[in-house]
Amino acid sequence: MRRRLILLVEDEARIRFSLRRFFMNHGYEVQEADSVAAAVDAYRSARPDVVILDHCLPDGSSLDLLAALRAIDSTVPIVILTAHGSIDLAVRAIKEGAEQFFTKPVELPALLVVTERLIDNQRNRQAQLAGKSRGARQAVDPFLGESLAIGRLAEQARRVVASNNPILIQGETGTGKGLLAQWLHQNGPRADEAFLDLNCAGLTREFLETELFGHEKGAFTGALNAKPGLLEMAHRGTVFLDELGDMDLVVQAKLLKVLEDQRFRRLGAVRDRQVDVRLVAATHRDLGRLVEEQKFRGDLYYRISSIPLIMPALRERGRDVILLARSLLGRIAADVGRPGLSLSGEAERAIEGYAWRGNIRELRNVLERAALLSDQTVLGPSHLWDTRVAGSLAEARRERDLSLDEVERRHITLVLEAESGNVFNAGSILGLSRSALYKKIQKHRIPLPKQHD
Repeated sequence: MRRRLILLVEDEARIRFSLRRFFMNHGYEVQEADSVAAAVDAYRSARPDVVILDHCLPDGSSLDLLAALRAIDSTVPIVILTAHGSIDLAVRAIKEGAEQFFTKPVELPALLVVTERLIDNQRNRQAQLAGKSRGARQAVDPFLGESLAIGRLAEQARRVVASNNPILIQGETGTGKGLLAQWLHQNGPRADEAFLDLNCAGLTREFLETELFGHEKGAFTGALNAKPGLLEMAHRGTVFLDELGDMDLVVQAKLLKVLEDQRFRRLGAVRDRQVDVRLVAATHRDLGRLVEEQKFRGDLYYRISSIPLIMPALRERGRDVILLARSLLGRIAADVGRPGLSLSGEAERAIEGYAWRGNIRELRNVLERAALLSDQTVLGPSHLWDTRVAGSLAEARRERDLSLDEVERRHITLVLEAESGNVFNAGSILGLSRSALYKKIQKHRIPLPKQHD
């Protein structure tokens, strides 16, 4: 069952006991505070799902505390209880940011219903931050293909998807590391929570810190308001940090603290905040080598690399590239309003023979360009690349289809021509004795010049 924490702020011990026992019997965790000061401290560190707040406290009122709590984190719903209810007070409380207002003695079943609804609404808002509906989550498939490499990755990913441990995804640029990160979130225990991502490539230390950890009002020039960071917004969900190898060493140290202690501190703050997130990181760089070069923290590397997943390059996946091309073209055709677009057999053979240094991202870009610029329903090699590239791809395909005997025949012929038919010199270059070379010349029926050794 997911953790649900209530911060109960009430100065009367008898009422606190009654409310605590009622909510604990319904599966909630309850943290208590009996004053404004104690409530502020508990709110900073506990990260509650909802606050139930008595109006009259020894060192202030609920309206005083509302302003303080909203300045720390405006996303947590707050319910006010009071023995002196009035319409004016209720209106003021709602304006200050309270979600609900109850007059004592409160009916506990009604308070329970409201509390559950507020928590559900809050978690729905967090999930919307990721911009992912349930249907979109189910559509993500990073394992499309039949190659051994992608099958091995799928098996490894399914073994670790239910874990809450950090995961490191490695692979070349454009291989689909981000898709795999989404799949891990959407099929794991945090699927109903937020999935938020940040690409660390090229970001300054200051920008990374404020994006990850947030800042308090006045923390630096231009910080006119407090801002929650990515970690707060993804509380109980997943944070995906792409190109982690580019992260500044100072920020790496702070990230390690989050992984070890589940705590962090906003820029300009003096108190830690508690957070519960799963980290999925990705990089195209060799982090082990960066550790040796002292460009990446060894302790962070060992903390995140206990569960490594390797995204294979497209050139390592054989005919998977054809399945991917067909799938991508179908989606692209639907997006640009050209249903029925397909690839010719020649185009598919050219796609299979191409190096794809940019991997799936490059494949998608080539298909998008062809879909937008071509007026043909069936796309050929010339629609995917210009004539020169298409011709060289066709030649490369023909070369790849040669038998081993034909490759040997061509190579021996080239060496003999370069040595003007001198069998002794050609044999030295090929690493063959004269007799062995003569046997191969006879086997392949290679003609020799009239003047030869």
